[in-house]
Amino acid sequence: MSALQTLVFPNAVPQELATIGDWWRFAVSSLARVNAQYGQGTEDAGQDAVFLVLGALDLPLDSFEQMHSYSLTGYERKHVFNALRRRVVDRLPTAYVLGFVDQMGLRFAVDERVLIPRSFIGELLDKGLPDFIPEPEQIDSVLDLCTGSGCLAVLAAHAFPEADITASDISADALDVARANVAKHGFQQDITLVKSDLFQNLGEQRFDVILSNPPYVTTHSMSALPDEFRHEPTLALAAGADGNDVLRRILAEAKSRLNPGGMLLVDIGHNRQLVEDAFPTLPFMWLATEASDVGVFLLRVEDFA
Repeated sequence: MSALQTLVFPNAVPQELATIGDWWRFAVSSLARVNAQYGQGTEDAGQDAVFLVLGALDLPLDSFEQMHSYSLTGYERKHVFNALRRRVVDRLPTAYVLGFVDQMGLRFAVDERVLIPRSFIGELLDKGLPDFIPEPEQIDSVLDLCTGSGCLAVLAAHAFPEADITASDISADALDVARANVAKHGFQQDITLVKSDLFQNLGEQRFDVILSNPPYVTTHSMSALPDEFRHEPTLALAAGADGNDVLRRILAEAKSRLNPGGMLLVDIGHNRQLVEDAFPTLPFMWLATEASDVGVFLLRVEDFA
């Protein structure tokens, strides 16, 4: 560790840190010293520190209040110290440090081969879409484009219990991670993984529902990404000057890939204005979630000219 790094993080395990609460406090202050960034499964320093400390100890992530006064063994202190060092010094996102992220009560394996799951679509699948899909058991086919870790495909398998799910990604490495998550959740018979550049290798298949959390980061934003986000695959983030390069291709083919009555759900982050400016004739319906009311749009097959 360099002298500069030592200024923000110690060389050895601080012996005065005895309890989970002590380590949480130390984690929060350490993250503040390096101006750590969030938004990859955690919202702020406090939550990031909770997940990091409890996750490193293999404890439930919602157990901080009951366990904050618990003392740690020497081995546990060293383990938390090493995890925190990777977060603070290497600026590795907490999900990558731990090797997992929790979404809608389910745990997904993640590493630097995949984007850390955080799509607003996850909440919509978890709560259901009663205004648009009143009978989810009637959905027969779902496509998750740009599946990455397979998180949305697994959540879709829960949301649409009778559906055949297809999950595609251009990255073979990402599909390896998705395959592990599909197996972990027991959906090998329900989810088919396909290496494909969007619709390219999907034959003539059509779907009742198409989901996608595609790359949408603009060229300007890519040049200014915080250190944490630079650990994620560029392929899963970068989408050209206006952030719509991949979305253009999806919208160009979506109509021919949807069954009668079908719908397209896409998470475009905070790019609503960029999307509406680029596609002024499409009647986007924006769906509210707890985190955002501008992040996900819905289009029905009949909305396409």
